[in-house]
Amino acid sequence: MSATNDHRLGANEAPPAIISSFLGKQISDLLDHIEKADKDNLFNLSGKTGLQMDIPEIPELLIDNTDRNRTSPFAFTGNRFEFRAVGSEANCASSMIVLNTAVAEALENFAKRVDALTAKGEELTSAIVDIVREDIKACKPIHFDGNGYSDSWKEEASKRGLDCESSCPVCFDRYLDEDSIRMFEQMNVMKRNELEARNEVKWETYTKKIQIEARVMGDLAMNHIIPVATHYQSQLAKNVQNMVNIFGDVEGKQLSERNIKIIREIAERTNIIETGVEELVNARKHANKIESQRERAVAYHDIIAPKMEAIRYQIDKLELVVSDELWTLPKYRELLFIR
Repeated sequence: MSATNDHRLGANEAPPAIISSFLGKQISDLLDHIEKADKDNLFNLSGKTGLQMDIPEIPELLIDNTDRNRTSPFAFTGNRFEFRAVGSEANCASSMIVLNTAVAEALENFAKRVDALTAKGEELTSAIVDIVREDIKACKPIHFDGNGYSDSWKEEASKRGLDCESSCPVCFDRYLDEDSIRMFEQMNVMKRNELEARNEVKWETYTKKIQIEARVMGDLAMNHIIPVATHYQSQLAKNVQNMVNIFGDVEGKQLSERNIKIIREIAERTNIIETGVEELVNARKHANKIESQRERAVAYHDIIAPKMEAIRYQIDKLELVVSDELWTLPKYRELLFIR
């Protein structure tokens, strides 16, 4: 999670905000088989199947026994797991620290539980199968092979008890859960104060980035968007006045109806933008007085960012009506089809 990734997280673009794991049909069937089958007939895992075409020149094609789910943040893709939730600018080391620590803790816990059963006289393979079955059942809530972006999955994930939080600053709280702290300390990776220090940096970094974005947005709105929009508005107003002078008041206004509509729209939207920028500045000043790094970051997410979205909405609408030759910034279609 980061301030930049927060804009896209779960918004129909990788990665989804809810962490789940796609295993594919073969592994899913295998786990179901292990969970329910008799212990003497557990591991019947077929290899890749072939597709023989009717063209002699083309050899048999091996079909991958997994189908890649591109909406899964943590997918098994045939011979490995892919973790797809690392931000584009992030160093993957922080994610690897968490994943490797979690795997180490899970393996240590697995070994302890198996040893406890064998100490009671249970045969080793039987003990392993028992513990594997326990873990298969425990991990079922995160096993999901469907569309990670769908609204139905969000509802289902909530019913399964998965963490559906999408606020970046709040997500950082998970590092300081007692289970997380215990895991890092028991594995001798990080201590509580180290985790707390890292979170302080994460919250401050988040705040600084949104703060910079808010300042830049205010500057763009007041020094680029509004001047350009009002300049175009003046041109339209002059055109309307000329039409009235030529055709008279009634007919001139009828012929200039579209321009009058745009003039009114520009006036309404620029007023909203100017008010929004003023509110944004005041909200930022208030948030900056908050002592706690966490609470300040939460304020920037919950208060500052929505105000920026509201301003951005009005600017996007102005972009559609203001003349291309006057608009000083690249328009969306120009970014999409740049030459």
